[in-house]
Amino acid sequence: MPEEFTVTPWEVKGDIDYDLLMKKFGTTPVDDALLERLAGYGELHPMLKRGIFYSHRDLVWLLNEYDKGNKFTIYTGRGPSGNTHLGHMMPWIFNKWVQDTFKVDMIFQMTNDEKFLFKDMDLDDTTNMAYQNALDFIALGFDTKRTKIILNTKNIDKLYPIALSVAKKVTFSTAKAVFGFDNSTNIGSIFFSAMQSAPAFIPSVDAGRQVPVLIPCGIDQDPHFRVCRDVAPGLGFPKPSSVYCKMMPGLSGGDKMSSSDENATIYTTDTPKQVKKKVGRAFTGGCVSVEEQREKGGNPEVCSVFKYNYYMFEHSDDELNELARKCRNGEILCGECKMCLTQKINVFLEDHQEKREKAKDVIADMAYDGFEW
Repeated sequence: MPEEFTVTPWEVKGDIDYDLLMKKFGTTPVDDALLERLAGYGELHPMLKRGIFYSHRDLVWLLNEYDKGNKFTIYTGRGPSGNTHLGHMMPWIFNKWVQDTFKVDMIFQMTNDEKFLFKDMDLDDTTNMAYQNALDFIALGFDTKRTKIILNTKNIDKLYPIALSVAKKVTFSTAKAVFGFDNSTNIGSIFFSAMQSAPAFIPSVDAGRQVPVLIPCGIDQDPHFRVCRDVAPGLGFPKPSSVYCKMMPGLSGGDKMSSSDENATIYTTDTPKQVKKKVGRAFTGGCVSVEEQREKGGNPEVCSVFKYNYYMFEHSDDELNELARKCRNGEILCGECKMCLTQKINVFLEDHQEKREKAKDVIADMAYDGFEW
């Protein structure tokens, strides 16, 4: 049977089989033994316990290095093509847990050049959007002294020599095989993966020694880092480790929240009224009528409202299991669940939007090498 889903760094569509995707990409499952080891460093994040961050490359090696006293640096980022939504925030929240738990430095790359190359956007637009996205990232409370933001076009003097070294090691046939490029692809897009690799090597360049790097992000970004890992030894750098998450679902029932579907996407700048309207339209696992749902119950496994609680908004496993039980038994209706989720999201956004404003006071201090926005 042909695969009915597509997952690339630039496109995610279809009903994703995450186990099959893990096998296709060749990553390793986060198993019980690894979870037990991670629990030794601090309380496990719900995204680990629930299998949202579910797959990795060389995470055991990274922890071994950490235990020897060789601290790693976290590297993640954002392609600034639009306003930040909750799907972008989810892995960032996990990144903050990693930083807080291991007390390590972090690089956050803003790929304004990527979105200029791959989308119909001006470079000024992607740069301005990078500033707005960075405010959302900072608002989550990352350690301002340990965290630096890279903006590709502003930090090109640091990135370009490393990217050139990467690019020299990657053939066009490899780029075509990994990313699906063809003769109509612009040459900037073909080169871009070298820019995405560069921050993984900056900590080693800056320290003058081999520094391990951990990349927590969506599994759709793995193709970039497969290339990055392939070239690392030949350049004298350690292969970056990674831990990958599943996609935050959209309110329409899709497997990934999409900026192109504004009615099914919660943005960080949404008003309470907008949130209420969007959640009110959400796809659920309920029945056609109240009577039928009371009798037959609902299906939380397919319900986007339940998934939002699962991914971000209900940290208690006991409460989550109770919600699922009530749904299946018809003890709670979709309208009640939507009302509760709306309240949770609005409480979160009210606090986040206040912190987002305050982020404007520190964003300049977090710029790598002190670039000016």
